[in-house]
Amino acid sequence: MQGDARVIEFLNRGLRHELAAINQYWLHYRLLDNWGYRALAKKWRQESIEEMQHADKIVERIIFLDGFPNMQVIDPLRIGQNVREVLDCDLAAEMSARALYQEAATHCHAVKDYVTRDLFEELMHDEEEHIDYLETQL
Repeated sequence: MQGDARVIEFLNRGLRHELAAINQYWLHYRLLDNWGYRALAKKWRQESIEEMQHADKIVERIIFLDGFPNMQVIDPLRIGQNVREVLDCDLAAEMSARALYQEAATHCHAVKDYVTRDLFEELMHDEEEHIDYLETQL
């Protein structure tokens, strides 16, 4: 099914974010574990896996819309050097993703691509849960 070019662009932007988030959460998981914060490390490992699931959904949708997933470019990682910085870095990344997904969902609605809109709304919901968790930790 041929998709709207801008929708595919939004999907690839989301993919860049998710690919960065996988790596950022994974590195933070390893750092937290090394620093002795085992409970937080376990949570960060799970977040990394969840971000991988998000990326998979995005790739699947891009392919369905006859686009090509660009996995060669990812957003810059924000890596913390202590627990507070880890929380701040991850919160900044989640806020950025939420804004992107909100803009993308609005565009998808305007071009009547309701399935992709629903995907972006689902991703936005997950990002909001991450934001709430991170803000609670801070």
